[in-house]
Order: sequence, then C-alpha cells, then structure tokens
Amino acid sequence: MDPDFRGDSDHHDGTSDATPGGYIEQRRPGELGFAIFLTLASLFLLYNAYGISGFKALSSPGSVPMATTLVMAVSAFIVTLRTSRLSKVAHETLSKDILPIMVILFIGFLIIFGLLLKPLGFVLTAALFLTVAIKVLARKGWGYTLTVALGSLVVIWIVFRVVFTVLLPAGILPEAEFIQFFRNLMSGGAS
Repeated sequence: MDPDFRGDSDHHDGTSDATPGGYIEQRRPGELGFAIFLTLASLFLLYNAYGISGFKALSSPGSVPMATTLVMAVSAFIVTLRTSRLSKVAHETLSKDILPIMVILFIGFLIIFGLLLKPLGFVLTAALFLTVAIKVLARKGWGYTLTVALGSLVVIWIVFRVVFTVLLPAGILPEAEFIQFFRNLMSGGAS
C-alpha cells in the first residue's frame, strides 16, 4: 500500500488515518497544541506529586509519584520540541480531519450526561442521552429511535441494577419500587 494514501477525500474509508508515525516530517493539525497540553498537565502533576511530601528522601511517600511525573514532564517536553520543529500538513484541518463537529457534539452530550446524572438519575439521563444520540446518528424516525433507545435502556437497567445490583443514581424516578416489582416478578415466576 502506498504510505502517502490517506483513503477518500474525507479520510473515512474504514481504515485508520492515525498511522503510527503519521506523516513523515510533518505534523497534523492539533498535534502541537496537544503536545503542549501534555507538557503542562505533566508539570501540574509533578507539582501535585511534590506536594505529597516534598523531596526529603528517596524513601518518602512522594518520591515514586515525583519520579514518574518527572519522566512524564521531560518526555512530553521532548515531544513538544520535536513536534514544534515539524512543518504543518497543508491539506488537513482540525475541524474536518481531526475533531469533526460530530465528535464535538458527542463531547457536549457526554458533559450534559454527567451534569444531569445526579439530579435526574441514571434512568432519565440515559434515556435522554440514548434518544438524542440514536436520533442524531441513525437519522431515522421517532418510532425507530424511541424503540431502540428505550429497549436498550431497559436491557441495560435490568442487567446492571437487577442482575448485578450496581448502585446507579436514582434521581427523581421511584426506582426502588421498580426493582422490587421485578424481584417479585422473578421470585414469583421461579416458585
């Protein structure tokens, strides 16, 4: 295969456009920003690791976290320097090839999911998320969307809440009554 081939004009031919090493001697959009972010995050973690116990002795509680985050910070800084020296790929953009609008949209959906999880509870938040996500991705009618979303939610809820008894945020639904109903249904059917 030609190493310069990147699939169709949209880079979405079913293969990965994240070829190890990327483009030779060029950087893709967002690479430098991400490298800088990693460097700053590593320095922040190094600062926090130092706050554990300072650098008093090699046997102090913070020595391993400090050593680890120091290696992270140095590595990230080297990657940032190397990346900054590369020329940009001319035919790619961040919004089209790296971070398309659909990815940004779903990042927003997940943030909203996280914010609504405690006040609304898992069932309502997941129902809302699944409905909107399936409507956006499938682009089909409301009947299909609601059937798939709510059917999936029922299966997820039964598996996690009833079978495995995972504690999920209850929110505003009387979830305990639903669980007791299903337990009574299951125990009544078994005897």
